[in-house]
Parts: sequence; structure tokens; C-alpha cells
Amino acid sequence: MRIGVLGTGTVGRALSGRLAELGHDVRMGTRDVVRSVGKSDEDFAAWRAAHPTILLERFAVAAAHAEVVVNAGNGAAALDILAAAGPLDGKIVLDVSNPLDPSAGFPPTMLVKDTDSLGEQIQRTHRGARVVKTLNTLTAELMVHPDRLAADHTVFVSGNDADAKAVVTDLLRQFGHTDVIDLGDITTARGAEMYLPLWLRLIGALGTGIFNIKVVR
Repeated sequence: MRIGVLGTGTVGRALSGRLAELGHDVRMGTRDVVRSVGKSDEDFAAWRAAHPTILLERFAVAAAHAEVVVNAGNGAAALDILAAAGPLDGKIVLDVSNPLDPSAGFPPTMLVKDTDSLGEQIQRTHRGARVVKTLNTLTAELMVHPDRLAADHTVFVSGNDADAKAVVTDLLRQFGHTDVIDLGDITTARGAEMYLPLWLRLIGALGTGIFNIKVVR
């Protein structure tokens, strides 16, 4: 499958690398290719050297090539990133971002909550896209390697399009997720996003992001 991952940070690298490992045609999107290549980030340079098949392209080029566009950038910049990606009509937009505002310090506040979500904002802005919210409740490593935990654990999907959710659920199962709960339409992304304040406190209490919840039923 042709997949464009928008974002070069920890989440974007984790998703791009794992998807390529699974045999997908992956392009990584960035706002400015020259700047991204030239920045003094030894970790990013090493990551690129270890993943030579993943092309680094502008957001619009990576998205145009893709059947599935992964929004893996900063949640506060998500709408700008997807606007720069160009027309997304007909594409599955897999949104893993969270609407966190760290400007007032820790813990960050939510940019949107209760009566709206970032997932819904993306869907309203890109009406022709098929937005699926998932993986935002996990740290990057567990997104793509759920077997880092010894016990089974739960991941959620939200979206209006059943076929898009089926495609995303298949990708999740390729990663190794075995307990995927479909919460319903895109409005259910509110609950998944509002879990983040508890998730952040759990990181502080546990001293690690390598944990998840299990819905026992």
C-alpha cells in the first residue's frame, strides 16, 4: 500500500520505519525538504541512513502519492500540515495526533475538548477525506510494536467510513495489535483525545511511556 507519513519527529519515524518494514511503499512528508535534510539532528540523519527506501518529500508530494495519509505531526499544527498536503479527497487520513497546548507549561491543556475534537476538525476541513482517529493513546514505540508489553492491550478507532476503518484496522493488526475497539463515528475521537491528560499523569507516576490500558469485557 502507498502510505504518506506527514511528520519527521519520533512518531513519524516510528510509523514510517515500521510500515516500510512491513513492505509498504512509504514516503515521509516534511514542510521543507532542504531544511529537514540539512538540520543538525544526528538522530534523524542516522534514522534516514537506516531507512534508505523511505523518500523524504514535501507534504503535498508525499500525500499525492499516498492511498493512506498519516497525520503524525504536532497536534497544534495538524490543520496547517494537512492544508499544506493539498487535496485529500478520497484518501484515508489516519490521524494519530493530539490537540495539546504546552504553552503554559506542564501538564499541557487541551486545545479542543468536550464538544469537539481534532479528529472532527480535520474531517470538517477535509470533507472528501476519510478520517480515522487511532493510536493517539499510545507512545510511539507501542504504536508500532505492541508486543513490547507482555500482556494484551487495547487500541481504539473512530471514523465515519467503515471501509476506511477496516483498512486502518488491518494496518493495526499488521503492527501486532490484537484488541482493536471501534468506538463509532468521528465524534467518538473526543473520548480518545481526552484520555491524554490521564495518560500524561500516568507517565509521571510510572516513569515510562511503555504502558497501555486493557478494556476487560
